[in-house]
Formats: sequence, C-alpha cells, structure tokens
Amino acid sequence: MVQGERLERVRLQSVFLLRSVDPPLSEASGRRVEGFRRMGKRVVFELEDELFLVLHLMVSGRLRWRSPGVAIPRKLGLAAFDFASGSLLLTEASKKKRASLHLVRGAAGLAEFDRGGLEVIDANEAQFDQALRRENHTLKRALTDPRVLSGVGNAYSDEILHRARLSPFKQTSQLDAGEVARLFGATRDVLREWTARLRAEVGDGFPEKVTAFRAQMAVHGRYGEPCPDCGAPVQRIIYAENEANYCPECQTGGKVLADRALSRLLKKNWPRTLEELERRRPISGRRADR
Repeated sequence: MVQGERLERVRLQSVFLLRSVDPPLSEASGRRVEGFRRMGKRVVFELEDELFLVLHLMVSGRLRWRSPGVAIPRKLGLAAFDFASGSLLLTEASKKKRASLHLVRGAAGLAEFDRGGLEVIDANEAQFDQALRRENHTLKRALTDPRVLSGVGNAYSDEILHRARLSPFKQTSQLDAGEVARLFGATRDVLREWTARLRAEVGDGFPEKVTAFRAQMAVHGRYGEPCPDCGAPVQRIIYAENEANYCPECQTGGKVLADRALSRLLKKNWPRTLEELERRRPISGRRADR
C-alpha cells in the first residue's frame, strides 16, 4: 500500500513505544519505503539508505489505514506513520502497552532482532526435527519459543497440536519419527491455512478487530465447548499470562492435564479423566449434550 512512497514523518503519542535513540527517529522522515519483511512476529519497514523501522505489535497492536494527518486516539493510539496518500495509525487495545518500535541502521543492526527460530514454511522435516530436539521442552513451549520456531505464537500452537493429535506437555525428546512428521505437517498446514484465511478476510486493508480468538478455531479460546472432531469438552491450562487449550480425547488419551495451581490445591482430588471431571461437576454446570 505504501511501498515506493516517502514516509513524511512518524508522530508518537506514547513515548514508551520507541525503544531506540540511535539513529534518531527523525532520520526516518523523508525516506522512501523500499519494501517490507517479517522477522518472527516483527514487521520491518525497509527504508532507503539502509534504515529499518522494526515494529512489534505484540498481541493487541494493530495498524489501520486512515486519511492523511488523522488525529491519534488518546486512549488506544500509540503513533502514526504519515504518507502523502494517508496515515498508518498504530493502536494497542491493552492497558499494558507492550508494542515496540526501533529504528536501526544497516544489516548488522537489523540482525539483532533475529531470534534464530526456524521458518517452518521454508524448512524441510529434517530441519524441523533438528530445531525441536536442540533442547528438551514441552511441545507447547517449543512451538511458541521464537528461538526454536519463528512466528507461531500461542493461539496457533493450540491449533497445531490439536491437528497433530499431540499433548501440549509431551516432551520434544519423547517424539518418535511418526509424531515429528505429523507435527511438521500440522504446523505447515495450520500456518498456511490461517495465512490464506486472514488475507482473504482483510483483502487489501488492515485487520480492524483485535482478537486472538476465531470462531473457526478448533480448540483455542473454546474452553468447555465441544471439540469439532470428537465432541469432548475442550480443556485448558492457564499459566503466567498464557493458556494451553486442548482436547483430552484427541490429544491426551482422555486424560485431563493437571493445572499446576489447582492440582497442588486439590492434590489427590484432582480429576484424572473426563469421566471423573464430569462426575464431580455440579449438575447445573454440566453440558446438556453430555
């Protein structure tokens, strides 16, 4: 949309957005946009004279195309990138402002943002296997760690593991060749399908709705709802600021995975299977279809 145009200026609403001072942000003004690239979850504006604007939207950040010189909203607005044809407005729908912007010079400066994760779409199965087994992690952590795989994230990791029929807490060292092949195929398929789906939804514009939950998803954000493949209620484990959503029937052989906090509290009373979970649930809270 703005490739080939000159960036007239960057207007900052939040001083916390900008995380670098050398070169100063003013050096981006008047530079032509030569292209764009993705580095993991970061969007890179390639400016002339080897300058790069590196933007991380985090979970709630969004770019919106608006009329030239549009006012930046006080509550959600972080910055505006002004062009002659319009302004690219940056907003973040979260109280915790985590989006970040850097201006760096040269390939060496840009390389500092490369976390080293494998780009699965461009890789083969052997490279995928090697990346997974470099260190022993749970599959959930391996899929979401940018040092292992690039650009997967929390929501799509749930969908990938459900597609692959694998537990989020299975260790990478425990995978056999068939499971690696299944996980590799599921990762590529889920990323390709959702890339195509979101591109078709947005068209030539920018996404307006801020959400990590999509109605077409199988398990992510669907706690308590029936799995689309087997009908069992989707379960979740909440940890730190993330969550893992999974289907016990499809992924863990019917076992309900232990939530660390609750399982410590309940100890021997923690339900181990879906059947036990249903028995302990109050009648008013049981699903009508089960």
